Amino acid sequence: MPIEPLTELMPGQRLARGVARMFRDLGFVTVEELVPAAGLRVDVCALGPKGEIRVVECKSGRADFRADRKWQGYLEFADRFYWAVDADFPVDLLPADTGLILADGYGAEILREAPEAPLAPARRKKMMLLFARHAALRLQALRDPAGISGV
Repeated sequence: MPIEPLTELMPGQRLARGVARMFRDLGFVTVEELVPAAGLRVDVCALGPKGEIRVVECKSGRADFRADRKWQGYLEFADRFYWAVDADFPVDLLPADTGLILADGYGAEILREAPEAPLAPARRKKMMLLFARHAALRLQALRDPAGISGV
């Protein structure tokens, strides 16, 4: 499956790509569009070497942020929660008690660290299993696109 050129990605996808690169440099692995519960889909979920879980919501503009009514539901699925935005985003709209990442299609930088809210062990196990299954299904879909449905 060919890699999409940066110019063909939607604005949020470009931000997610930069965020994923940043987390990889920090020793994390990432998946995109992970569904932690019915009705929720996080843009980027990062898993650290010690099992730490980060969730990132990518916002391409004011309207995208204002339309998001579900972001608080993501808090219970991460040790830390961040917003990823580009340099033109009005960051004063974002809650001050959440993390802030400045991103583009090539990389990202954490501008404000997210407060830590450690997951309960059972929730962490659930998230790690979801992460592993999601990543494995994505890999299978790359190797055998005709053999996987729903990915």
